[in-house]
Amino acid sequence: MPRRSRIDAPGALHHIIVRGIERKTIFKDDADKDNFLERLKNILTDSNTSCFAWALIPNHFHLLLRTGRVPISTVMKRLLTGHAMYFNRKHNRVGHLFQNRYKSILCQEDVYALELIRYIHLNPLRAKIIPDLKFLDKYTYSGHAAIMGKKKNNWQDTDYVLKLFNSKLSLARRRYREYVKKGISVGKRPDLIGGGLVRSAGGCPKRVEKNKSVYER
Repeated sequence: MPRRSRIDAPGALHHIIVRGIERKTIFKDDADKDNFLERLKNILTDSNTSCFAWALIPNHFHLLLRTGRVPISTVMKRLLTGHAMYFNRKHNRVGHLFQNRYKSILCQEDVYALELIRYIHLNPLRAKIIPDLKFLDKYTYSGHAAIMGKKKNNWQDTDYVLKLFNSKLSLARRRYREYVKKGISVGKRPDLIGGGLVRSAGGCPKRVEKNKSVYER
């Protein structure tokens, strides 16, 4: 049975989830994560792809991306192929590194953007990689620290996120952190990682519907 085409267009918002094959490790150490982030930075910059949220877990990762001038499928192919080649060479392994195709969930920005940003950035806390929100504020392998001003990632669009809370930087950060804190008690959100976000929000985002040059990958 042929695979279903992925729907994409400039301006589309995607929640990307990639897992290791058989849920095995895809980042064995900090050097693996650092190499991955350097690759991600270069690809996002080259393709003019916006990144609003991200988190690396030993056996999977999340990205919240907005399509730029290059289809998300091309961005992800470069990212995953490059990391798999690096990882296999470094750790002396062969074969597939990732589980099936990556999951790309097309999201309606005005409905889900904030919830997804919070959900993705809380992943290291839910996975018990870090102990608490205070630690997350400065944690290197999640986009939360950059939004809080503790880390600098020039490839991550922190301004977009903060302006959703307030035009004044200090107040925006405080409100953003309060919003993230409230999400800790919510726990897992199956509705944010399933395939029905677009359908439950009433169809494809308006950005995609209005764009005639829709990519299908």
